[in-house]
Amino acid sequence: MENEFKKVMSERTDEELIKIVTVERERYNPTAIQAADFEIEKRNIDTSEFEKIKQQATVEKEQKQKVDSNVVSSGIRFLHYIIDFIIAYLLILVIFIILGLFINPTSNNFIGGLLTLITVLGTFFGYYAVMEIKFQKTVAKFITKTKVVKIDGNKPTVSEIIVRTICRLIPFDGISYLFVKNGLHDYLSKTKVIKDNPK
Repeated sequence: MENEFKKVMSERTDEELIKIVTVERERYNPTAIQAADFEIEKRNIDTSEFEKIKQQATVEKEQKQKVDSNVVSSGIRFLHYIIDFIIAYLLILVIFIILGLFINPTSNNFIGGLLTLITVLGTFFGYYAVMEIKFQKTVAKFITKTKVVKIDGNKPTVSEIIVRTICRLIPFDGISYLFVKNGLHDYLSKTKVIKDNPK
């Protein structure tokens, strides 16, 4: 068992090892800590870096705890789903009405079907992606005073929001909040929805 810990610790970065023997110490058993200490000594890691990394890790840990304590309830998330679904549906309806003034989609079933699919998916994707990239929130989140953040509490990147939006297309994603606080698209995009002004 001791050799296994030594092998595992030998694969860790210097920063990870320092975190293990300082701020994350309570998460590991004594044999793992010994293996980490051994690896630090073996690599001759400068112990003056310990305090800086420890402070940084402590700040990160506190920030994560703050985010976790402000994650909104499953009920609020389901409310978001309902409100945003209605808004997206109304947007799609308006776009169809506008398109109907210029195009007769019933003249060709294939073109009509393709146009319908592009309109529905494009509007759905555009609504969520544009709102969350620009404001970190959709209309429903404005109403409930909540916002999307990365798991560390920072603003998500454009690519994270795009992944989040694509993951919304997973079947039953919208009702996954009935079982867990973070839905599938949160989990896969490494984002969370928290109160807008966390305490």
